[in-house]
Amino acid sequence: MRRSQYPCSVGRFYITTPIYYVTDAPHVGTAYSTINADALARYHRLAGDEVLFLTGTDEHGQKVADTAEANGVTPQEWTDRTSQRFRDAWTMLNISNDDFIRTTEDRHAESVQKFLTAIYENGYIYKGVYTGMYCVSCEDYYTSESLNEGLCPIHRRPVVEMEEENWFFRLSAFEDRLLEYFTSHPGFTTPETKRNEALAFIKGGLQDISITRTSISWGIPVPWDSAHVFYVWYDALINYLTAIGYGRDDAEVDKWWPHVTHLIGKEIIRFHSVWWPAMCMAAGIEPPAHVQVHGWLLVGGQKLGKSMGASGAVKLTDIAPKTLVDEFGVDALRYFLLRDTPLGTDGEFSIEALTSRYNSDLANNLGNLVARVATVVASKCDGVGPAPSASSPLATEAADALSGARAAWENFQPHLALERTWRLIGAANAYLETHAPWKMEPGAEVDQVMGDALEAIRVVTLLIAPAMPATADAIWSRIGLDGSPTDVGLDAAAWGAYPGGRAVVKGDPLFPRIKSDA
Repeated sequence: MRRSQYPCSVGRFYITTPIYYVTDAPHVGTAYSTINADALARYHRLAGDEVLFLTGTDEHGQKVADTAEANGVTPQEWTDRTSQRFRDAWTMLNISNDDFIRTTEDRHAESVQKFLTAIYENGYIYKGVYTGMYCVSCEDYYTSESLNEGLCPIHRRPVVEMEEENWFFRLSAFEDRLLEYFTSHPGFTTPETKRNEALAFIKGGLQDISITRTSISWGIPVPWDSAHVFYVWYDALINYLTAIGYGRDDAEVDKWWPHVTHLIGKEIIRFHSVWWPAMCMAAGIEPPAHVQVHGWLLVGGQKLGKSMGASGAVKLTDIAPKTLVDEFGVDALRYFLLRDTPLGTDGEFSIEALTSRYNSDLANNLGNLVARVATVVASKCDGVGPAPSASSPLATEAADALSGARAAWENFQPHLALERTWRLIGAANAYLETHAPWKMEPGAEVDQVMGDALEAIRVVTLLIAPAMPATADAIWSRIGLDGSPTDVGLDAAAWGAYPGGRAVVKGDPLFPRIKSDA
């Protein structure tokens, strides 16, 4: 049964990541966001929903222009080069995005200009003069009270005082409408702590905000005033509508927009849960359906593995996904990031924790289950997998795992979905220990035990497919099944579908143990 309070239980699911700024390189933090979005998209495809999964890069603003100049290239050359790094990283991590948007694309400029023109024509944009303290790294203004000893509170860098003629968005006009929207849509921003944070920001009073610049040229021109370009945040937010054809295909917007979830980091709540819904209201469309906020991955002083070429304390942004993939593999990294840190809370990232999770959950539990079942089938069943028993005690465990995992995925809790799946793995391993089929003589009794174990593995394989797609495909093949788990979908996870009579192959270890440096 589909159980969700979110806009994803009607057969359609549109999920977006933040679009990543091209002055940065892909790192563990951006991988965390993208892998979670990918796993959620894969789950909904597996559950039979129609899915659209969007990611991309944010490519305008003064910081990009300055970085390009410092590197001796044009802004377009710089963004072409750095955007590709994100594409390459997501390909390496087996990310299944349906679209990759760049804010320098013509389709985006068209949508931005039409969207903000609609707000302008509706009377919510006006001209004024802005004076404030500006952080180039944030692409954002700060009040003197919000600075930390005169420095940007996020980047700890000096800010500059700027004064220029801008066009302003009348955000202050939307306080009451935003409060009403939060009341009538309690699941709009989750988890609850982040919803309360956004509400507190609104209740503290909203000020009109500058949305254009005359001091820079690397941006999308304002159609009603050629001396201005749109400020990067107001350009960037609209990417979620660009990808579904805003201003070009109203039918696609109507199809997807009611089912959107923005997956974002907690540092950009006010942009997505306050500014963005107000902008949508001003443009005459419904606000986004759901904003799911995740926390930060924090890194203490941990020792990097020898093959990673360094030791000592590091920052999260210093850790490239490729470095971890080279040591642990793609699916092990995906599993760790999904399993260890619940969406909505901060998590501690360390090589020690990744190694421990790899060895305990993947090598000892999942890998060992698959390997020893294949070994016993080879020695006791002539390498041919028997069919399961309908009355197996593992049938109840499998049903519990399926219902629990489905509910967790539906409610944006990948860590709980995997926890429920690993309970089934634990139950299957315990079932084998209890019956010790390796001590049995070939015959009906060993066939029943191995058929039950193979069916448990089949169900596990379906349940891990969103998180570990390559591993799921490998196990599916090893137990003699054709195609892929995604070919049959989650509805096939009910107990009893392993057909028997299939050749079972042991293969190389799925997750060879890693020796800890500790």
